[in-house]
Amino acid sequence: MTKALAVVSDSCGEKPLLIDCNGETLTAVLHTPVTSVKQAVLLIVGGPQYRVGSHRQFVLLARELSKAGIACFRFDYRGMGDSSGNWRDFSAISDDIAAAMNVLHFELPSLQKTALWGLCDAASAALLYAPQDSRVSRLILVNPWVRSPAGLAKTYLKNYYLQRLASPELWRKIVRGKFDVSGSVVSLLELLGLRKSAEQAAGASTTTLADSQPPKSVISSAPAAMDPEFLPKMLKGWQRFSGDVLLLLSGNDYVAGEFRELVKSDKVLKKCVAQATVTQRDFPQCDHTFSSAESRRQVADACIDWLLTDSR
Repeated sequence: MTKALAVVSDSCGEKPLLIDCNGETLTAVLHTPVTSVKQAVLLIVGGPQYRVGSHRQFVLLARELSKAGIACFRFDYRGMGDSSGNWRDFSAISDDIAAAMNVLHFELPSLQKTALWGLCDAASAALLYAPQDSRVSRLILVNPWVRSPAGLAKTYLKNYYLQRLASPELWRKIVRGKFDVSGSVVSLLELLGLRKSAEQAAGASTTTLADSQPPKSVISSAPAAMDPEFLPKMLKGWQRFSGDVLLLLSGNDYVAGEFRELVKSDKVLKKCVAQATVTQRDFPQCDHTFSSAESRRQVADACIDWLLTDSR
């Protein structure tokens, strides 16, 4: 049985823990409120990232949740941050999530409700894991990762090139002769090719992952999935999950943009998002990681309000 290997408490209600996961050691921090704990959030970290988060995002969120009476557990899965083992992508961390869940419930046996919280590919990992663990009653999905080359091409065409055409700076560069016309044309043609391929294949299956590679100009810093079937599995996981879902989407983010585009074209995902158990909140001015203090406050408030609603 997975258990805590070390326990060190402090006066702030933040407890460092070491977790055994298939012979490797995961580093974690448990945030507990002063009051009795009936619900908790297990925060899954997207990669490449570790439990502190960009601009200390996850630390600050965990502390806000704890102040509101909600426990929060942050951890590094194998190969990330301070945890041992080889790196693995989000589609292969179910054992890590299970190990963290075991320790969370061992430490807080009074828990009645547990939510998984994930940003980007961690949201995708949560959907892959949730149906197999009855202790997971809720999901908080933040800018879920649904990347495919064709999906990225469609999003980039809609959100980048159209905006560029309306940019005064672009036209100033053209007038000055400083605009790389040939490079931009090549990139645009590559994107149009990917989009055409996706549209031709759309009738072949409900969810299509394009075989072609994305143009170099739109390669994302987020890791590509090692499992090429992650998207159908992720959608199947959402179909099987019967608990409540809070969906948070940024406005200034290509990952969220890809998700919105897929909702429009994919019948399965559209049906999942439209379920009565799903609450969607949009943040038009926020970027992918909610990097400003105001953005972080909005996300924390949205999560706390949703978690504390009586009907949940």
